[in-house]
Amino acid sequence: MTEKLKTPRASRVYLSQLMQPEHANNHGNVHGGWIMKLVDEAGALACMRHAQRRVVTVAVDSLVFREPIRIGDLVTFTAEVTHTGRTSLEAEVQVVAENPVTGERTHTNTAYLVYVALDDDNQPTAVQPLVAETEEDTQRMEQAKLRQKRRIAK
Repeated sequence: MTEKLKTPRASRVYLSQLMQPEHANNHGNVHGGWIMKLVDEAGALACMRHAQRRVVTVAVDSLVFREPIRIGDLVTFTAEVTHTGRTSLEAEVQVVAENPVTGERTHTNTAYLVYVALDDDNQPTAVQPLVAETEEDTQRMEQAKLRQKRRIAK
């Protein structure tokens, strides 16, 4: 039986959440930690979709907030796998805040996270390789390989 090819698009997930007062500080800005939690969830879901296994977070590259996210914004997290190792997966998560009244959308940040797939005994387990579907996929996968080399060299 032939294994199904695993493309970045096949792993893509979207999470959207309306930011409420309990997510923010007294200035009306959403706490960065809340956004980090949702970034991690989106990345993990994309990696689980690819690996068809549970995953655990191993690393988070820098997370720089370019613009504040405010109470009332609809925040969408778009995640997909950009690299696979033997047992590890990298996910790219794009974060966009939207004012649902005006429709104005702001890309607030991009994050890269690394996960490891686990078997039923909670041990690292092999994942299928990622296969490029487009030229953009190929470029993003090459950039991901460079990030992984930098992580390993540290």
